[in-house]
Amino acid sequence: MQFRLIAAFLLFSVAVSAQNLNNTLRAKRTWPGQTLANVWGYVADGKEYALVGGSKGLIILDITNPDNPLQIVQLPGPDNLWKEIKTYQNYAYVVSEGGNGIQIVNLSNLPASNLPWKYYRGDGAIQNQLNALHALHIDETKGFLYAWGGPLFGGGAKIFDLKPDPYNPVYVGKFDQLGYIHDGYVDNDTMYSGHIYAGQFAIVNMANKSVPELINTQTTPGAFTHNTWLTDDRKTILATDEVNNSYLSAWDVSDPTDIKLLDRIQSNPGSGSMVHNTYVRGNWALTSWYKDGFTIVDITRPDNLVQVGNYDTYPGQGGGSEGCWGVYHNFPSGNIIASNIDVGGAGELFIITPNYVRACYLEGRVRNGIDSLPIQNVLVKIVGAAPNVQELTTPAGIFKTGLATGGYYTVQVTKNGYEPYETSVYMQAGELIQLDVMLYPLGTLTVNGVVTNNADASPAPDASVWLFGNQQIYTATTDGAGTFTVNSVQPGVYDVAVSATDMSHGILSGVVITTDTSLALQLFPTYRRKALRERAETTAFQWLENPFAESTQLVYEGWSEQMELRVVNAAGQVIQIFRPGNASGVLRLGENWPSGMYQVFIMEKGDLHAVKRLVKIP
Repeated sequence: MQFRLIAAFLLFSVAVSAQNLNNTLRAKRTWPGQTLANVWGYVADGKEYALVGGSKGLIILDITNPDNPLQIVQLPGPDNLWKEIKTYQNYAYVVSEGGNGIQIVNLSNLPASNLPWKYYRGDGAIQNQLNALHALHIDETKGFLYAWGGPLFGGGAKIFDLKPDPYNPVYVGKFDQLGYIHDGYVDNDTMYSGHIYAGQFAIVNMANKSVPELINTQTTPGAFTHNTWLTDDRKTILATDEVNNSYLSAWDVSDPTDIKLLDRIQSNPGSGSMVHNTYVRGNWALTSWYKDGFTIVDITRPDNLVQVGNYDTYPGQGGGSEGCWGVYHNFPSGNIIASNIDVGGAGELFIITPNYVRACYLEGRVRNGIDSLPIQNVLVKIVGAAPNVQELTTPAGIFKTGLATGGYYTVQVTKNGYEPYETSVYMQAGELIQLDVMLYPLGTLTVNGVVTNNADASPAPDASVWLFGNQQIYTATTDGAGTFTVNSVQPGVYDVAVSATDMSHGILSGVVITTDTSLALQLFPTYRRKALRERAETTAFQWLENPFAESTQLVYEGWSEQMELRVVNAAGQVIQIFRPGNASGVLRLGENWPSGMYQVFIMEKGDLHAVKRLVKIP
C-alpha cells in the first residue's frame, strides 16, 4: 500500500438550527373566547384522547389520528383560567381555582360523548369543605389522590382513597406541616411536594396518612418551587421554579436524608424565560417553558442534562407566564400534546410527533499545565452548537455538557491569564467524550533540536519540522547540520513531526513544553514496525511522506476480503471503517477530518496487522 500527499486546505464546520428541533407539528386546534390551562392524556381500546383544561370546562378530543383530531365533547366546569387534570383507571379528575372541589368524569363511554360526571366536595371530616384547588396528583401504585392548594388546611395536601370506588373518593388524611403546596408528585406512599412560597420541595413518607413523616426539604435554584416529577429509577427528582430566568433542576434523592443537586438547565440561556411544568418519559423530561414552548431533555445522565428537542409554541419571547402551560408526555404512540394559554384571544392545542434522540455528551476536567491543580470558572464552549452550549468549570475543575446533534465540533477552553485551548471532537448520540485539558499560563518559549537519520545517525538537512498544538502550529526547516530553532512557542502539549524527501518521517507524540526545550528527532526510511504480522508483510504497501494537509491517497495491492482499515481519532473513537471490495485500488483518507492526530489500523479477522499515525495540518 502507498500513501501519497495531496496538499490542500479544508474548513469543516457544523451548524444546528435552534428552532423546533426534533419535533414535527401534526395538527393545531384553537378555541376562540377561552383560555387553556394544563393537559393530560387517556388511552382506551387503542384510541388516544387529549384531555384539555379549557377555561369553560374539560375538553376531550380523539387524537388517534394526530393529523385530524376530533373534539368529542366539552363538559361544563368553573369558568376559570386554572384547570389541572389527572386520570386513574377509567376516570378523569379535574380541579380548578374556580371552586367546586374535584370534578370526576367517568370516561368509560368514550368515544361517545355521554360521559357521567359529578363534583366531589369532600366527605367525613371535610364534608362539603372542598372548594378551590390548584393542582392534584394520583399515586397510581397505592390508589390515592392528593389535592394541592386552595384554602383548606392552608393549601396543604388533602388525601383521598380511590381504591374502593374511583367515582366516590374517601377522605383519609392531610399533610399541612409546611403550609401551602402548589403541586407535587406521589408514588408508592412517598410524596415530593412543591412548596412554592417556601421555595423548596419536601420528601414525605405518607404510608400512615394520619401521621405523615417529613423526611427532608430542599431549596431549589429559583426558590419558587412549582412542580416535581420522579424519574423511573426513583433516584432523581426533577423540579421547576416558576420565576423569570429559571431552571429545570435535577436532584439525587436516592438517599432522601442527603439530597444533592446534580445539574440544572435552561431552555434558552439569556432569554429570561420562565419554566412551568416538567414530566418524565423514560430517559427524557418534557417541560413547558411558557414563551419558549416546550423542551425535551435527555436525563439519562442526570448530572449532565442536555436539551435534545424543542418546539416553540408561542410568538413572544422572554420572561413572564404567557405561552405554553403544559405538555402531556405518555401516549403509546409517542405523540405529544401541548397547550398555549391564550394567543390573540384563543387557547391553542398542538399535537406534535417528537423524535426522541440521545444526547451527545462532553465531560472532563481542566487543570493548570504547570502544577496540575484544577482551575475554576474556565469557560468551555462548543462552537456552532444551538442553543448556545457553554459551561464554567467547578472548583474541582470539572465540566459536564452536551448537545443534540452529532458531528465534528470545535471546543474552546478559555480563561484570562491562560493560553486558550481549542480542539475538535466528534460527537455521537449516546456517547460520552472525556476531554481533560491542561491550560498553560501566558508566555513564550524557544524550541530547538536536531534531526538525524535513524540508519546512520547522520544529520538530515532540509527536513521539515512541525510542532502541532491544539491551538498553534509551528514549522521550521533544518540547516545543513540538521538543526532547527522555533521561537515564540506558546507553552502546551505538542505532537512533533518531521519528514524529508526519500526518508519518510518521524513523530513524537504528547511532548509537554513548559520551558525552553531541545528535541532529538529521527527520520526512518519506512514506517513499518518490526512486530508486523506475516500477512501484513505480504500486502503491498509503503508509507511515504507525512504529515498531510487536506487528504491522503492510499494505493493498496493484495488486499484480502477479510481485511479492513480503521481510522481512530485522538479521542480513541473509530470515525471511519473501510472494507475495500477489490484486491487493489485507491482510497482517499482525511477529506472531512479536522486538524489533529489520527491512527490508521490494518485489521484482519479482528487482529491488528499494522498501524500508521497521521498528523493533519490545516
